[in-house]
Amino acid sequence: FTFSLQKKFKSLFGEKLEVVRTHQQQENLKFMAHFKRKFIIRQGKRKEVKSPSNNKVEFYHLRSNGSALCTRLIQVNPDPFLLNSAFCYILNVPFNNDDETGIVYVWIGSKADSEEARLVEEIAEEMFNNPWISLQVLNEGEEPDNFFWVGLGGKKPYDTNAEYMNYTRLFRCSNEKGYFTISEKCTDFCQDDLADDDIMVLDNGEQVFLWLGARCSEVEIKLAYKSAQVYIQHLRVKQPDRPRKLFLTAKSKESRRF
Repeated sequence: FTFSLQKKFKSLFGEKLEVVRTHQQQENLKFMAHFKRKFIIRQGKRKEVKSPSNNKVEFYHLRSNGSALCTRLIQVNPDPFLLNSAFCYILNVPFNNDDETGIVYVWIGSKADSEEARLVEEIAEEMFNNPWISLQVLNEGEEPDNFFWVGLGGKKPYDTNAEYMNYTRLFRCSNEKGYFTISEKCTDFCQDDLADDDIMVLDNGEQVFLWLGARCSEVEIKLAYKSAQVYIQHLRVKQPDRPRKLFLTAKSKESRRF
């Protein structure tokens, strides 16, 4: 891009051209707005050669963090453990290792948002617009035993609540400027927002996690710990019905809850 397209664009737009580099799941709202809530992130590589052995089940999770604009359909590993009653999913089960034939399930969780349920069905129809592929919309509890659970590798218990989505906040604690600061990340955050040099505070509505980066300093630890305590005390006044507990976690030692 730098040596070919960028030069061409500069000749067309001149000083009006602005090049912004962005990373996966770090996209800003202006970027996301172009996709009209139909932003799909697939697994795999662009130059991956298809062979009969790697034609497999595809499993997608629809999720929006903080804003409807931040809606992403992300391909995840086909595992029933990843289901959650508060979300919607798409499961593509090909027949006989053939991409051209198969069955696609749109799974609607019992606590899923009705607008997201409508959206995921619309996306599935566009993704798998093929007369040889059968599309079925399933409400939670209506799953057939044959292709749905077999496609996911069997039936397993999964979470039925994602109320944390309404409360989750992420803060960065740092003294990189020579003084200690705490700044809240935007609501559309992911694991890549965790900074190795700093300490992060994650609030999920029930627990407050103090996450220690691998290269954080002792001063940051002490100040972040005190700040987290003050934050919890403040929330006891603001949200008395949701008392938080403070937990300490380190990089690569995170709990599933985190």
